[in-house]
Amino acid sequence: MSDYTISQIYPSDRRALAQVDSLLSEEGLKRDANLDYTCAMYDRDYHVIATGSCFGNTLRCFAVSRSHQGEGLLNEILTHLVEMQYGRGNLSLFLYTKISSARFFGDLGFYEIARVDDTLVFMENRMHGFDDYLSQLSQKKREGISGALVMNANPFTLGHQYLVEKAAAECDTLHLFIVSEDASLVPFSVRKQLVLAGVAHLPNVVCHDSGPYIISNATFPSYFLKDEASVIESQARLDLAVFARIAAALSVTRRYAGEEPASQVTGIYNQVMAARLMSLGIECTLLPRKQADGQPISASAVRQHLKHGDLNALKALVPASTLEFFQSSGAAPILERIAKAEQVIHY
Repeated sequence: MSDYTISQIYPSDRRALAQVDSLLSEEGLKRDANLDYTCAMYDRDYHVIATGSCFGNTLRCFAVSRSHQGEGLLNEILTHLVEMQYGRGNLSLFLYTKISSARFFGDLGFYEIARVDDTLVFMENRMHGFDDYLSQLSQKKREGISGALVMNANPFTLGHQYLVEKAAAECDTLHLFIVSEDASLVPFSVRKQLVLAGVAHLPNVVCHDSGPYIISNATFPSYFLKDEASVIESQARLDLAVFARIAAALSVTRRYAGEEPASQVTGIYNQVMAARLMSLGIECTLLPRKQADGQPISASAVRQHLKHGDLNALKALVPASTLEFFQSSGAAPILERIAKAEQVIHY
């Protein structure tokens, strides 16, 4: 262990953050937009010589000053972050790293889940974490044609319900994955409740929590990618590398998604998905969105109505079960959160 000090950097400490940014820049990195904890190691002159950060249960934004490389400082930063995460109650940890750094983190107890060639590796601190997840999924495998659909459902709309109904009609079994990360205005517990209520009439739909393996926009790191398009494309490629193993565990041969012509993120993702799944022998079907008053039904529009307190407008956009929830007293904290949010429309 070195004699250097490691401590948390708070958002108000502009001097330290500027040094962190400079240190990351030396490694061709930038500070990620999604961080909830950043630490730094200081030399005796109180200069930042190493850094690392967290977001949720992920570790990211590691860098060590070139003048101090080879001293084992990154190991100390990683140990500090792991201990901090354990203190938070996060025992299952994940990180994204460059291909060139994967072996180093492997030596420190992280195991590869999937990789995107020439870009990044997705790793976790449990040797059999992903394998155990796949084993649990395989217990819900059924005979016949199996399809898959992934949705955040923030919240569940008639558009989501339409997609599920259309996909379920083409399969013997439809595996519906609900993104379980709590990075949405509507919390996962409520999103799941509304999805289950909205698909209860479809006996061949099997719902799954996505767990930490189906990657969201919030979780996916952008600090070592050049621009927004490359971030979206790399997320899609990594997500699909993970999905390929999920599909194998469930014998899924079809994946469904909804068209979203107004979303650049979804547009790029769908292009990558269609090409990649075809190469894996998995059919990819993009379903047209259900419309109301000539416009595609979207969760963004629903959140906008909720923000303005216009529950009457929801009647044409959401199932009765979703409307009933937002009219209940249990929705009050969520409605307050949505009302205070600066941005409820996602592009």
